[in-house]
Amino acid sequence: MATGSYQERRGEIETYFDRTAVEAWKRLTSDAPVGRVRATVRAGRDTMRGILLSWLPADLTGKRVLDAGCGTGALAVEAARRGAHVTAIDLSPTLVDLARERLPADLGPGSVDFRSGDMLDPALGTFDHVVSMDSVIHYEMPDAIAVLEGLAARTTGSIVVTYAPRTPLLAMMHATGKLFPRGDRSPAIVPHGQRKFTKRLNTALGPQGWTTGRTERVTRGFYISQALELTKR
Repeated sequence: MATGSYQERRGEIETYFDRTAVEAWKRLTSDAPVGRVRATVRAGRDTMRGILLSWLPADLTGKRVLDAGCGTGALAVEAARRGAHVTAIDLSPTLVDLARERLPADLGPGSVDFRSGDMLDPALGTFDHVVSMDSVIHYEMPDAIAVLEGLAARTTGSIVVTYAPRTPLLAMMHATGKLFPRGDRSPAIVPHGQRKFTKRLNTALGPQGWTTGRTERVTRGFYISQALELTKR
């Protein structure tokens, strides 16, 4: 169930990605030249996207996949090319419109349905696999766990998610406020200790038959994110 803190934070994230930093993210997710800081973020995101895709089945023909926090749709496109029917949702209508514009004409047997809204909307239905790349990094641990509980309740196969790990470097970067230039800095990322986050997830999702699996960290300059796999027993 969405809490008041989740709703408040979601509103901040929507404002940032749909208004404040649209142009910055439009460039970041393209081949356009970017500055040194954003170049590391771009490289980190590309690497992380590849890891998450590698944890999904190579053949997704006929499978329903939720891309929770799809942004401009790069991951959704790759999943569709494996045959998946992807529901790709993001809080930002502007980014979703951009994703539709960038959608290739030929995806083979797969498809992508881009939507703007809340990834926890039960009307989205059930899925075989869920991908949540950098979508819960702005939430405090209780809300992040609740989000994953909500997604797990509607997923039959696996969830691959990223969160911000608690590291000295990430703490320093946040303390100095250098993740992005001041004019378009994103809502604060909330780092979580790896052991504590994994333990809380196992406690929350274990009764539903879920277990944590592979995990991998990506550190590329100003991009630091931890990938985690959840599978249904």
